[in-house]
Amino acid sequence: MKPQRKPGAWTFFRQWLKNPLRVAAVAPSSAELAAAMIAELPDDAARVIELGGGTGAITRALLDAGIRDQDLLVLELNEELHAHLQVRFPRVPVLLGDARMLPALAREQGYLSDGPADAVVSGLGLLAMPHPLQRDIIAAAFQCLRPGGVFVQFTYGPAAPVADAVARQLSLRVRRGEFVLRNVPPATVYVYTRAAG
Repeated sequence: MKPQRKPGAWTFFRQWLKNPLRVAAVAPSSAELAAAMIAELPDDAARVIELGGGTGAITRALLDAGIRDQDLLVLELNEELHAHLQVRFPRVPVLLGDARMLPALAREQGYLSDGPADAVVSGLGLLAMPHPLQRDIIAAAFQCLRPGGVFVQFTYGPAAPVADAVARQLSLRVRRGEFVLRNVPPATVYVYTRAAG
């Protein structure tokens, strides 16, 4: 009997081979990593934006955790992964675009007309990005979050995924979450909030 492959695993790996800097991982996120990300959502979280949907491992976990299709917005920059997500989650708004443009894209799609998101979960490879790009993406995410909302990011490196200088510029507080060994490669979850005032 053949081992079961995760949905889209080959698609994901192929995209990584094409552009390893843009597709930050060699394999889709594990169920354990998805669970660790979801554990960091506010208890009352109902509306979530996902950056870098990939093959949909975290998307699926968010839906399984009770986030309604229409209350989840997924953004993916890679055209092939975007097409894969649209087929896999036909009732979820899945947008093709750059995370720096998130507020405009979310408004255009109508997502923000029902209010801001409670959380943004991100699978983007922030650690490999130059600081100005990190800043622009995170600033865009916080424009779509309610006061007290959280930005949940995972990373494969030993350091926090957002540079200290960027966190200071944006008045962010950071908390280290769970280290997930059962992921390829192992990953750590970080939670960012905006400091009051």
